Amino acid sequence: MEKQATSAKPDGPTPLEGKTFMSGGVPVRRSPIALARRFFQICNTAIVDATAESGLTHLQQGVLAYLNKTTGEPDIDQNGLAARLGIDRASTSAVLDELEQMGLVERRVNGADRRARLLRLTPRGEKVRARLHPVSNIAQLKIFASLTARERELLLELLVRVIESNSSLARPGAGRRKRGFRQSPADK
Repeated sequence: MEKQATSAKPDGPTPLEGKTFMSGGVPVRRSPIALARRFFQICNTAIVDATAESGLTHLQQGVLAYLNKTTGEPDIDQNGLAARLGIDRASTSAVLDELEQMGLVERRVNGADRRARLLRLTPRGEKVRARLHPVSNIAQLKIFASLTARERELLLELLVRVIESNSSLARPGAGRRKRGFRQSPADK
């Protein structure tokens, strides 16, 4: 009797893929990637909705947060900002172009390396950041309203631990389709 080929596919869910649950009437898989995606959507929407009057995107607001004088790092270069935002240099440049046109960010030549540009908020950018900061904080607290203070801190600590232990996977553009991509290898 011939031995049948076995499938590499597990019979049931893997330890990280549980059953689905309902979120706003929509089934969501209980897996890290599905939960991370949904959490990102919630965080992004909460901030954009809370600060809609500013007309800024979440990335533009992220730039203001990183470059402000009070809690940020003014005078970092464009590559440093790209790394902090987790986006590629071209996208960072585009966001900075937009903010510069709005009069919120300025680029200055780095005295130590004339090819590099140091970034900082303009006085107008500082005012916009100061106005948006408390609104953003309230929106973030609302996201965590279902958790106790201890649970919020624990969740943040666990997220930090997972992110730090997987920092090699945090690459801008990872997972995007390559240009000219037409067919998946599985379809060939």
